[in-house]
Amino acid sequence: MKKIFVLALGLIMAAGTGRAQDADPRAAWKNQKYSMFIHWGAIYSTLGGVWEGKPVTRGYSEQIQSHAGIYSDVYGDVARRFNPEHWNADSIVLLAKAAGMKSVVMTSKHHDGFCMFHSAYTDYNVVDATPFKRDVLKELAEACHRHGLKFGMYFSLIDWHFPQAYPISSSNSDPITPEHHAFNKKQVTELMTNYGPVSEIWFDMGSLTAQQSKELAEVVHKLQPGCMVSGRLGNDAGDFCVMGDNQYPDYKIASPWQTPASVYDETWGYRSWQQHGPAADKAHEKLLGLIKVVSRGGNYLLNIGPRGDGSVVEFEKDVLLQNGTWLQHNGEAIYSAQANPFDTTFAWGEVTTKPGKLYLHLLKTPDNGVITLPGLNSKVTGIALLDGNKKLSCKISTGNSATTIQLPAGFEVGDKDIKVLALSFKGDAGITPLHLLKSPAALHRGNATPLYSFSGVDYESYYRSLVGESWTFTTKQPATLRVVYSDAEKGRSIQLKMNGGSQDVKLDDGAGQQLNNNAAALKWGPMYYAGTYRTGIDGVHGDIQQIDPAKPWGKKSWTLRADLKNDELHEQQGDRELGWYALQEIDAPAAGNYLVGFTSGDGIAVYFNGEEQLVQNNPERGSTQQSLLLLPFRQGKNQLLVKFYSRFAKTASWAVNRNVPQVLYTQTLPVKTTGGAQLQHCEIREAHPESVHRHLRMPNLSIVMSDK
Repeated sequence: MKKIFVLALGLIMAAGTGRAQDADPRAAWKNQKYSMFIHWGAIYSTLGGVWEGKPVTRGYSEQIQSHAGIYSDVYGDVARRFNPEHWNADSIVLLAKAAGMKSVVMTSKHHDGFCMFHSAYTDYNVVDATPFKRDVLKELAEACHRHGLKFGMYFSLIDWHFPQAYPISSSNSDPITPEHHAFNKKQVTELMTNYGPVSEIWFDMGSLTAQQSKELAEVVHKLQPGCMVSGRLGNDAGDFCVMGDNQYPDYKIASPWQTPASVYDETWGYRSWQQHGPAADKAHEKLLGLIKVVSRGGNYLLNIGPRGDGSVVEFEKDVLLQNGTWLQHNGEAIYSAQANPFDTTFAWGEVTTKPGKLYLHLLKTPDNGVITLPGLNSKVTGIALLDGNKKLSCKISTGNSATTIQLPAGFEVGDKDIKVLALSFKGDAGITPLHLLKSPAALHRGNATPLYSFSGVDYESYYRSLVGESWTFTTKQPATLRVVYSDAEKGRSIQLKMNGGSQDVKLDDGAGQQLNNNAAALKWGPMYYAGTYRTGIDGVHGDIQQIDPAKPWGKKSWTLRADLKNDELHEQQGDRELGWYALQEIDAPAAGNYLVGFTSGDGIAVYFNGEEQLVQNNPERGSTQQSLLLLPFRQGKNQLLVKFYSRFAKTASWAVNRNVPQVLYTQTLPVKTTGGAQLQHCEIREAHPESVHRHLRMPNLSIVMSDK
């Protein structure tokens, strides 16, 4: 009987290498919401964060080889001690299932290069280099398939053991040599061929070329069409973007995304001396993380680090099971749920939704027992406490474009308690956005709802990218729509979505018109310089409101640089993650819009009169890029702050260019508004983008409306 079962399982797994997978893997992956991450390595888990009898307190414990400075041969010898007598793949998967997790993602190979699978391309693996002699990754894959969970794997793109790997820096974001890339492709091919259906592959670290990232993604998609590729492959080649470790964004993301979190923020691999605290506190902390991620439309990947003997740390098991109990009663509000449909957040908690339902996750008792849902215009047909489906008798009132719910007297949310209210409707919940535009003259970036993703060449250069813009508005009369754009957008194509319809529009048929301004009348002051900073593209290092160049700014001071001129290309000595600032005051005789050009290298951020205007990286490593911005000048003094950024370049070039054509183009769009009180929805993205995570790069695009 056992032999028959194994044979049948083998046939199922063989069929699953790309042929028997979900028809829509992206939707299936997004609906999982909650998964188990496992950092388990034959060597680092055996060491447990200790070397030569002393705790290694620097860095994550799975990277102990680097942080403790252990010789590679001495480190490799530890594998001879790996014989995990308590390892049981079924028990791990059943723990994940009891915890309410829908998939398991395990480290096939971490940075140390030791493979937890049987690889034909190195004997530095769990079968050939340990007395255990078993392919634990295959055992876990089979257990997942047996128990109905999805299976995924982590794969480190850097390898401290591979001879032809690039010398590894402290950042772990290093180039991959051609030999190492070929080795990675061979091992990824093994992983995509020998382990049945794979729901996701979690690439990590390294700084690949765009071609290397593309080739690895192609290997995965060819062999496993249903496998989602993580964004840490770099160069925007992933199917989903990944936040930083234990990072919870406070904004919605318009592409598939995931937050990787660990039970302990301090480590991912097993640490024998880890301090735990009360399990209830930790469970509550991680449950809050899950709810926050799902309410913003993401997936939550929570990590455990088993011991070297294969056993799960009891504290971690307790944390998972406590939250598993909560999910048994409230999982309807998590699995397959969509993000908060309101364009606001709430002090009392978070919101998720499904067709005909709103789920209010009460993290604390609402003030005075009152919940106000702004813009909700559908009739609430029922309110129940999701745990036990207990109907609540609540007073519901409408008015001032909001629905107000008065909770029953005595209703309380206790400490470390999270209650979920399920609101029911006959149809979908109708919500009028708070940021509804009424008869706007134009739709532009200043009144748009931004659509974000997470873009970057590698781990050290990721930033929140703008991938689209949307507007909800009303017009009194039917209107013709015309798109206005600059030379920065000319020749490109947009995907225009209007009230459920979608079409591509090429921006090449617009009539040019000179801006009604006098660029020559602007009085550009001298340039001030501040830097250099070790930094990413995002964020600034001081208050950007009314900067006084005579006073310190953050931890730096401004230096007057008479040698820095407008319209001249300047060269700055580059280095890894180097940022610097140029500040300039400009006097305008009258208020108006002016086009200003910028030359930059690996990244640029522009702020004008204390407002962010542009943040973007450069996908083309080592090249310069041109940006053109329509800036709203006010009469009198204006301040232009530009942050330039170098990730790779040894010499970075930059410029602020005044001498650009002051011309905008107007082109009629093939859609019209309906008029009346009906809500109009408009969304613009790039048509057929190279990646759903790539920055839009159309900052001057706007849509004007007229009745002609």
